[in-house]
Amino acid sequence: MKLEIEALDASGRGVARNAGKVVFVEGALAGELVEARLLETKPKFDRARVTQILRPSASRRTPRCPHFGVCGGCATQHVDARTQVAAKQRGLEDNLARIGKVEADSMLPPIYGEEWGYRHRARLSVRYVQAKGGALVGFREKKSTYVADMQGCDVLPPRISCLIVPLRILIGNFSIRDRVPQIEIAVGEAATVLLFRHLLPFSEADHVLLRNFADMHGVYVWLQSAGPETVAPFHPVVHDALYYDLPEFGVRIAFQPSDFTQVNLAVNRLLVSRAVRLLDPQPGERVADLFCGIGNFSLPLATRGAQVIGFEGSALLVERARQNAAANRLVAQFEVADLFKPNLAHYGRFDKFLLDPPREGAISLVHALPEDWPRRIVYVSCDPATLARDAGVLVHLKGFRLAAAGVVNMFPHTAHVESIALFDRN
Repeated sequence: MKLEIEALDASGRGVARNAGKVVFVEGALAGELVEARLLETKPKFDRARVTQILRPSASRRTPRCPHFGVCGGCATQHVDARTQVAAKQRGLEDNLARIGKVEADSMLPPIYGEEWGYRHRARLSVRYVQAKGGALVGFREKKSTYVADMQGCDVLPPRISCLIVPLRILIGNFSIRDRVPQIEIAVGEAATVLLFRHLLPFSEADHVLLRNFADMHGVYVWLQSAGPETVAPFHPVVHDALYYDLPEFGVRIAFQPSDFTQVNLAVNRLLVSRAVRLLDPQPGERVADLFCGIGNFSLPLATRGAQVIGFEGSALLVERARQNAAANRLVAQFEVADLFKPNLAHYGRFDKFLLDPPREGAISLVHALPEDWPRRIVYVSCDPATLARDAGVLVHLKGFRLAAAGVVNMFPHTAHVESIALFDRN
């Protein structure tokens, strides 16, 4: 069928209409005229894929990666960067209007970073496939459980991308090559850790291979045999190699390879800077950092003289945050709390909140807010739908106005939308 593409959604699909019904078209861009093949029909929309581009968009470009279209890691390499971000911004606005029934007083300028080599955290799948010539190491194929047959990856730092082929060879030489399902990559300012998940014990010969690999490529090898409690350094045996800096605040944050940190260190610096400016902590104000993790926002806020308490569900992360506060000689308090069943009244009144919840959002927490505090909230979100839902509660039930909102391009070339919003009491 022939379709006129009207828009681009946040997932990189073209949006068209056919006989009054919405059609999401994989591989199509706004302004294009395409021939498409129907893939799926549902009551409210159809899904199709481009078979021929009859009139290309000026935003279209040749994907840089030879694996694009097969690998599921990227969705929009065929679109220029500004168009990608504009689609994410429109998606955020649409979610706020449709789900939360709210509109921001102003839209913040998008936060950009480098398009390539930005991904300092990654979980690479591993599968030994004799028919493919040995081990595969990389992201999964699009809408599949198969591992893409990759030689490199342009969104990983070049020194990490160059390890994919050596890792394939390493896995192929293991005695348990079919029992190593994934490798987590964690890149800090001065070190790289490869965390191998293994379902059976490595042999002594495997250990020799791992040590030699670490020495040859200048990386740290960690191992995980079961749950998170089994994560440990293997070679070299160093516990504190990973850290990242927030130079605007004079803060250095140490982390372990299994800790949550943002994948894009450069954009994270910009995000933290914007969050602190929007929250505008003043000396003596009481600020709660909810879902604080290892102190990514708490410690920069503390440098402004605010009395900061960070709350987090993981005791391990709370301990890491306390260690980071001590290492930076900052006064900040960190407490373990179930933020999905919140009870913060025990800690007294807070002037301001910073929220950085997981994809589920913070619906229980926003419903539990008192009528008179806090007076300002900065909400960092990794899911525009749950942000919009929570924004609806804050605006329509809790007496806030949505003063500003905008997107943060934390994951270029993907459908992932990071955003930030400012709420003030009316």
